[in-house]
Amino acid sequence: MLRVDVFKQLGEFSIQASFASEGRVTGLFGASGAGKTSLVNMIAGLLRPDRGTIAIDGDVVDDTANGVHVPAYLRRIGYVFQDARLFPHLNVRANLDYGRRMNGLASDPDQLKRITDLLDIGHLLDRRPGKLSGGERQRVALGRALLSKPRLLLLDEPMGALDEGRRAEILPYLIRLRDEARVPMVYVSHDAAEMRQLATQIVLLKGGRVTSFGGVKVLTG
Repeated sequence: MLRVDVFKQLGEFSIQASFASEGRVTGLFGASGAGKTSLVNMIAGLLRPDRGTIAIDGDVVDDTANGVHVPAYLRRIGYVFQDARLFPHLNVRANLDYGRRMNGLASDPDQLKRITDLLDIGHLLDRRPGKLSGGERQRVALGRALLSKPRLLLLDEPMGALDEGRRAEILPYLIRLRDEARVPMVYVSHDAAEMRQLATQIVLLKGGRVTSFGGVKVLTG
C-alpha cells in the first residue's frame, strides 16, 4: 500500500497529489512537465513536501504536521533512473553488489542468482558498463536496485532513453519483474502503450494535479 497526500511549490509550478494504491505497479502517467519526476522524488525522499503525508505499507515516511521526514537512505526504496547511472570503472558484478553493500546487507549468492536469472544478465557479470547496450545497462540497474532488497521500487522512465528496438528488448523483463519479483513498483512514463502493458493502477497527472486514478481505462478517459 502506497498512500500519498502532498503539496509542493516549485517556483511558479506546484504539485498537489493525493492517492492510495495497492497495485503491483502504480503508473504515474502524464506529459512532460506534469510533475511526475518531482512526485516520485518526494516518494523517494529526495524532495521534501511542503505539507502532507506519505506512507509505505503503513509506515509514515513524511508527515509535515508532525515533523516527520525519513531520509532517502532509510526508506528501503530502490530507484532506477532514465539513465542507468552505473559506475563505469566497475564491472557488472561489482555494480550489482553496490546496492547490497550500501545497505549493509549480508552476501546472498542465491538471491544474486535469482535476480541475474530473472533479468538474464548472468553472462554480463565480468563486463564493464561501456561494453553493454542501453537495454543491458538498464537491466543491470534494475538488478542493482532489487539486490538492495527494497520494499518499493521506483522506475523513472527507465526506457525513455532507449530506441524502439531496445524498448522491445527490455519490456518483457519489466513485465516479468512485475509478475515474479513480488516488489511493488511505481512506474513513471508518458507512453500510454507502456502503461497499458505494465501498470495495474494508474495515476494520471496534468499540471501537477491528479486528474484521474484507476485501471488502464483512465488512459482513454
